[in-house]
Amino acid sequence: MKKLKVLFLLLLFSNAMHSQVLLSLIFGDKLNSEGLEFGLEGGVNWANISNLNNDGSVRNYNLGFYFDITLKERLHLDTGVLVKSTLGANNLSSEDLTFLEIPTESEPGSYKQELSYFIVPVLLKYSLKNRIYFEGGPQIGWMRKGFVEFNYDDGNEEIRIRHSNSDAINKIDAGITLGTGYRLMKNDGMTIGVKYYFGMVDVYKNRTGTKNNSLFLKLNVPIGANAAKKKREEKENKMNE
Repeated sequence: MKKLKVLFLLLLFSNAMHSQVLLSLIFGDKLNSEGLEFGLEGGVNWANISNLNNDGSVRNYNLGFYFDITLKERLHLDTGVLVKSTLGANNLSSEDLTFLEIPTESEPGSYKQELSYFIVPVLLKYSLKNRIYFEGGPQIGWMRKGFVEFNYDDGNEEIRIRHSNSDAINKIDAGITLGTGYRLMKNDGMTIGVKYYFGMVDVYKNRTGTKNNSLFLKLNVPIGANAAKKKREEKENKMNE
């Protein structure tokens, strides 16, 4: 009964997070105000796990929303949630598969570990006059699911098999993120950036030194910022009349 309650809460939370991305597109101007910028964050990342014998990074797309809160003139707090985000490792070796207790297939395919997370960064961001910024701070992730995927494709036959191993993985991940980026327009508008995540919590419950790490390329798009700015200007004009 307890497992059913937990499953129901997790499904409810997952649906709520995905709905939030849709709602942000509709009500973005309501979430933007003086000193607060809200929008969507998306991009691609290359992830790996330390202390494995694999040879390759997992590449995946990520999507979520962000809040940029002004603390001082050039100092900001950058937070939000990556709703769709995947970490892991590619080209697992036979030693890795033995450790993970994953059966090997007869076809000569490749194996990868994929870990789906909700990721929440809490970063301090400092912006320079030339619109370049630097940011850094803690990041925490909550794992939704983990699996090892086997892929085989010889041009005539394609095989994909997934083995769930969520129970062997710590649900909470945490570490440090450092990054830099550039705002494309002077005051408002999109920003592009790159950040690197250094995990500090073991991925697997029974092997130390297995840390997540990932390089993120991102694009931040303010939602409704121009509309919110226009409303503020109209309100100020009325007050001055």
